[in-house]
Amino acid sequence: MEQHELRQSPGAKHSKKRRGRGQASGNGTYGGRGRKGQKARGGVRAQFEGGQMSIVRRLGHKRGFRNFSRVEFQAVSLRDISKHFTAGGTVNAESLAAVGLIDNAQTPFKVLAMGALTSAVSVNAPRLSEAAKTAITAAGGSFEETAAAEHRVRNRIHRRKAAAANAAPVAAATAAEEE
Repeated sequence: MEQHELRQSPGAKHSKKRRGRGQASGNGTYGGRGRKGQKARGGVRAQFEGGQMSIVRRLGHKRGFRNFSRVEFQAVSLRDISKHFTAGGTVNAESLAAVGLIDNAQTPFKVLAMGALTSAVSVNAPRLSEAAKTAITAAGGSFEETAAAEHRVRNRIHRRKAAAANAAPVAAATAAEEE
């Protein structure tokens, strides 16, 4: 078979209906639109419900947005740590996942100071609350924070205030050195 011999199968192509081209065409007079009415004269948009309050307006509108880049941290309390770990133990993602305090070892978690820590343990966590840090050191344990929270300044006004707050201690220190 050659390229010039290729043909579409019968019925694969048919010409479009030419509406309103006389009675003999089969689509004359009203052109398939019927007689009078809204659909004969123009048409209605797809969502139009005949004047009834539309579904879009009937449903509630939930305001705000979901931040797509937000990282959800699972909470791990000191009470749970003291319940599952003995003195001298190491608390990290793998050990917490093994005892079932977090979903899996890749889950980000934060150690919170709910409850009391009874034994000295070594905690290695992405985040720890300030109260949890003091409670761990008070119990004789140690901690390492692997992914501390990054506090970014929101806008121009807050940036200016943060810069002024950071400059004040530096200016006081340089003034004390000059004296």
